[in-house]
Amino acid sequence: MAARIYTDKDGDLRWLKGKTCAVIGFGSQGRAHALNLRDSGLTVVAGLYRESKSRIVARRAGLKVVDTPEAVRRADVIFLALPDTKMPEVYKKEIAPHLRPGQTLVVAHGFAIHYRTIVPRKDVDVVMVAPKGLGPMVRREFVKGRGVPALIAIHQNPSRHAKRTALAWAKGIGSTRAGVIETTFREETETDLFGEQAVLCGGTSALIRAGFETLARAGYPPELAYFECLHELKFIVDLIHEAGIAGMRALISETAKWGELTVGPKIIDQTVQKQMATALRAIRSGKFAREFIREMKTGRRRYARLLRESEKHPIETVGRRLRSLMSWKTKTKKQ
Repeated sequence: MAARIYTDKDGDLRWLKGKTCAVIGFGSQGRAHALNLRDSGLTVVAGLYRESKSRIVARRAGLKVVDTPEAVRRADVIFLALPDTKMPEVYKKEIAPHLRPGQTLVVAHGFAIHYRTIVPRKDVDVVMVAPKGLGPMVRREFVKGRGVPALIAIHQNPSRHAKRTALAWAKGIGSTRAGVIETTFREETETDLFGEQAVLCGGTSALIRAGFETLARAGYPPELAYFECLHELKFIVDLIHEAGIAGMRALISETAKWGELTVGPKIIDQTVQKQMATALRAIRSGKFAREFIREMKTGRRRYARLLRESEKHPIETVGRRLRSLMSWKTKTKKQ
């Protein structure tokens, strides 16, 4: 059964009018949500710790900036725009002591709630509004009069109005322009982690490196290996993003199409799918989360070592040199 897609007509910004929306943190998602909500005519304050370098950035953007506990006390709706690694400590020390009944907590990812690294009091609503795009895209699309699709979910609903709040927030950041789908915290968390690990980040980067290494070991120039296995990936992903896999297939050469259809399934075969299933089991059982939390709490030594080793890979050296020659490559400007 297809999921219902909520659009602009389903979100009512008037529900948040007269209420104060606090955005705790001013990183990628925090900045986008705060500015989009403000531009939608809502009252927004940014909650940041006193030494935060983001305070001046938020003020320059025209936002009211206060200490995190003060933002929580002022707010009716509180968005926790914090990394999974920092959220538990900030929540315990600066947010939880200042919550009151009837407030709403909003998160953009279900990790902290699903794996109980934070446990909100029972008399507040807890919802998720998760845009399916990075913060700069959420802001950029909003400014252009468009939006980024989003997921919403309800964890706690003592007020019986949690869904109304989630849809109003989604409309305020522009997501109802593109479509919003309701899910659960468990589904969003597990599918998000799986996508990152098996396909989007872990799977893709491992596939790129494996292709690069195969060509380099066979004696081909590393520059050619870089272009064929990394650089041109963007062009294919853009086609898939715009038209789906079948749409991409319709736009590539007959040679590429035949290779994709006949060789691709031999590379990503049932053995790979079994490994993916193993990764999913670790996510669903909580094993991945426990190992991640333990690593973050015990000095991050393995984490740091793996990052160092990855950054020393030959593809990084070749890539830096080649990218420096591409004068047309510019960083995306913030809106």
